[in-house]
Amino acid sequence: MKEVVLSANLREEIGSRQLKKLRREGFIPGIVYGGSKAFPIKITRSSFIKFLHEHKGENVIINLEVAEEKSKSKDNTVMIKEMQHDPVSEEIIHLDFNKISLTQAISVKVPVEAKGEAEGVKADGGSLNHILWELELECLPKDMPKSILVDVSALKIGDAIHVKDIKFSQGVTVKHEADAIVLSVAPPAKEEVEEEEALGEEGAEPEVIKEKKEGEASEAKEQKEVKPKESKPQEKKEEKS
Repeated sequence: MKEVVLSANLREEIGSRQLKKLRREGFIPGIVYGGSKAFPIKITRSSFIKFLHEHKGENVIINLEVAEEKSKSKDNTVMIKEMQHDPVSEEIIHLDFNKISLTQAISVKVPVEAKGEAEGVKADGGSLNHILWELELECLPKDMPKSILVDVSALKIGDAIHVKDIKFSQGVTVKHEADAIVLSVAPPAKEEVEEEEALGEEGAEPEVIKEKKEGEASEAKEQKEVKPKESKPQEKKEEKS
């Protein structure tokens, strides 16, 4: 994987007020971690937004050129650790970078992309379920893939692709269970609804019988209650005569 150059400046501004002012001036504050000591930086918003558009959704190795006071630049090989967003405007308000070594293995989360249209979706109206959207890999920075491309065109309804079914380059270790499902094809929603309705109808039959029995029992009870009232006056008439 090739490195991408990104320019930054050392940052002296600290505190919420100064950082707000810095953002209004068109900068994004950040911190570079790793090495002997972390240090604060600032990057122009326009250059970072351009970088994001060109490398959206990719794990990128960045050659961060940090301008110092004596008009010299210090190169740092880094990767983005975290981007903080404003909860309302969703603008990027802070950046965290991690220093890395090109000769040491790193752990990264790489996005999974489905290639093609599954047979079960195209021919039978099923739906493709994306269970794992990214996989955690361990490898040298140079061996790190931008994304994991998985061909799903042969999948039928009920089929699935597991971690063990995906081939990776030599030197890449997957930090997931081999049987973990990455992608699967589910049956059409209509079939599931019809099955639920059929089960519902079968389950409703005992309730109808129960109601009928309860009705018969109540009717018989009413008849028993009425019968003594009719026979009582007849007995009294016989005594008087």
